[in-house]
Amino acid sequence: MIDLSYADDVAEIVLNAPGKRNALDETALHELSLAYADAEQAGVRAVLLRGEGPAFCAGRDISGVDPASDDVPGYLDGLLAPLMRRIAMFPAPTFAAAQGACLGVGLGLLIATDVVYVADTAKIGSPFAALGALLDSGGHALFTARLGAHRTLDLVYTGRLMSGEEAVNAGLFSRVFPADEVRDAASTAARTAAQGPTAAFVASKRLVARVRDERLSLWETLDAEAAGQTALSHTADYREGFAAFHQKRPPVFRGC
Repeated sequence: MIDLSYADDVAEIVLNAPGKRNALDETALHELSLAYADAEQAGVRAVLLRGEGPAFCAGRDISGVDPASDDVPGYLDGLLAPLMRRIAMFPAPTFAAAQGACLGVGLGLLIATDVVYVADTAKIGSPFAALGALLDSGGHALFTARLGAHRTLDLVYTGRLMSGEEAVNAGLFSRVFPADEVRDAASTAARTAAQGPTAAFVASKRLVARVRDERLSLWETLDAEAAGQTALSHTADYREGFAAFHQKRPPVFRGC
């Protein structure tokens, strides 16, 4: 179900159950969390997440779920939320390539990822009206922050799904590509980032999260940038970047 491979300092994590549109049950979420833990232990400098087949992830696999006995907190609080935190806090740049259905849990995985490239075939929104259920996996936070309350509730009430192009134009995700190009685009971006000053990238990643979650003011952000830059000035990559500039050559960064 979850495949993990390594190349060029990049971990590639693949949701590999195309027959069920990569829907994730409890076992798959656990395996996915272990894949990110293994990638972190391996010290990779970037991660690429993608789904095999026509869909990225259609959400939770409810094919065997009995609503009368469903352990909703166990799935959402016990498994999904910790996984999303693990992805969001991964100590290297993370990328995703998403096509087709990106719904429910699949949407949550994208929300937790740093850079998301979507195919023009992507379908993004809230399909929960048909189940009598609540949009979950952080969807309310993403949609309200980027679309506003009215457009968010329009998606919830109608079940309308946005295309990849519409989602990117609305500021939900990073860039849109034709379906047959999105995987290569995300892979290239991940490999490029893995050869860059990843310590500086992670410093930006953490600061962006603080600006979002703590609502830092301009002046608080300036203070945080100064503190971060001071810490980076003691790293090998910082010295290498300045040396390469002075010597008029490409820098060779090592992520430290």
